[in-house]
Amino acid sequence: MSLPTWFNFKIKSPHCGNKPASRNIPASFPSKLNLSYTQNSECPNILCPPADQNVAAIVFGDGSNSRLYPLTKRRSEAALPIAGNYRLIDAVVSNCINSNIKKIYALTQFNSASLNSHLSRAYSSARIGNQALVDVIAAYQSPEGKGWFQGTADAIRRCLWVLEEYPVVDFLVLPGYHLYKMDFQELLEVHCKNRADITVAVLSRRRDKDSELCTFQVNSENQVISFKDNPEMRVQNSDISQDKFAGMDIYVVNKDAMIKLLTEYHPMANDFRREVVPGAISLGMNVYAHKFSGYWEDMRSIEAYYQANMESTKNTKKAYSLYDKDSPLYTLPRHLPPTQITDAAITDSVIGDGCFLNRCKIRGTVVGMRTRVGDGAIIEDSVIMGSDTYQSGRAEEDMHIPIGIGEGSQIRKAIIDKNVRIGKNVKILNKENVQECNNEANGYIITGGIVVILKGAIIPDGSILFVLSEKAPLKVSFRLYEKKFQLTVGGPLSERSLDRNGYL
Repeated sequence: MSLPTWFNFKIKSPHCGNKPASRNIPASFPSKLNLSYTQNSECPNILCPPADQNVAAIVFGDGSNSRLYPLTKRRSEAALPIAGNYRLIDAVVSNCINSNIKKIYALTQFNSASLNSHLSRAYSSARIGNQALVDVIAAYQSPEGKGWFQGTADAIRRCLWVLEEYPVVDFLVLPGYHLYKMDFQELLEVHCKNRADITVAVLSRRRDKDSELCTFQVNSENQVISFKDNPEMRVQNSDISQDKFAGMDIYVVNKDAMIKLLTEYHPMANDFRREVVPGAISLGMNVYAHKFSGYWEDMRSIEAYYQANMESTKNTKKAYSLYDKDSPLYTLPRHLPPTQITDAAITDSVIGDGCFLNRCKIRGTVVGMRTRVGDGAIIEDSVIMGSDTYQSGRAEEDMHIPIGIGEGSQIRKAIIDKNVRIGKNVKILNKENVQECNNEANGYIITGGIVVILKGAIIPDGSILFVLSEKAPLKVSFRLYEKKFQLTVGGPLSERSLDRNGYL
């Protein structure tokens, strides 16, 4: 969904002692974000919200210890496609917009080209008065600092000269690669009510998959009294109890406290969560927790990313909602044509814009933009990211295997990255449920039982990608090429006699 010309802003002042006011005010977001903002915009300045602001968001495009490779081989985590038409960063920016946060700084560094391009095209024309909604600050070198950002704390410290220009009381620090919906105004009101220096968002209930998150111990007034984060060890279940809660890496930090922490108390700190937050607790600063009970996924693994996409195809309250009219999800308006479906059987799936689906069967699958699926193809329980561009007729004639999924191919429980060329009668099936297999040299890996086809990979006609049995070595791939099977066992190609099902 693109940003609308008129937007229902709920003005809520987090100042203590004042009851938040609410009124409908038309926003100055132009309906076509790819057009530069001028005084002749569809919304004149006189109708724009007031320029006063209490908080600015700081969004990070990538994090440490990610296990999303190879999806992050050429892009940052926040730029990962999600649910067909969107990117992960869109969920975070949409939370800010829906919470009436009118200033967002996106700090990017690792593999940031795709993310920077998306943010610039999607949100650069959205303005509040004469202020841009999103400012992208890419990692840079200067006479004072010749190195790159060394971590989240170092990035904020290096950018304080920009952040201090905007008149705010607090900073809202956010990872750009989490999937959730949160009204940040509630978090800000708790922060102000407690007169806190730092307020951390924590999960109100324990989940088994939260065993690797940091934990905050709080007292009866939700004041944080201790913090534990050991990246080398899993947090034990006993560490998350009635007074201990898993952190979400979401923080509200008082501007003055932030400057003192980064420049005076911890001038050499690199990581905000592991160094600055514990340092603030040890200094006796007012650090409080705000409990969050909604859907939240931190996307720290291929399995988590796959599951979040699969949940978007189901009509359940436990999943992230793409259809919430009160909290819409915004993204870049691409002006693509509607998807063309020709005698295809599609069930429990999400289909992006501009696709061509011809006499195929698709079940429980996310199909990304500009995806082409040939006749007779069967796709189940998979994530197809789609294509960045359409191919011209001449390009398809010159290229033996066009971008998309060829006729008669079968795909099950796989993630197909962008611009992949899958030939005819290809089988991408993990029949033996192999959990791990690193075959990146041949264009795919298996992790957590999920087959991941790398971006831009070419899979020839008739290829069969699966591991035969647990007795076989893990690094195995099978390809049918020129009527001969080729067997790769972690080394050079050798020919073996196999039947049509891929068995010796």
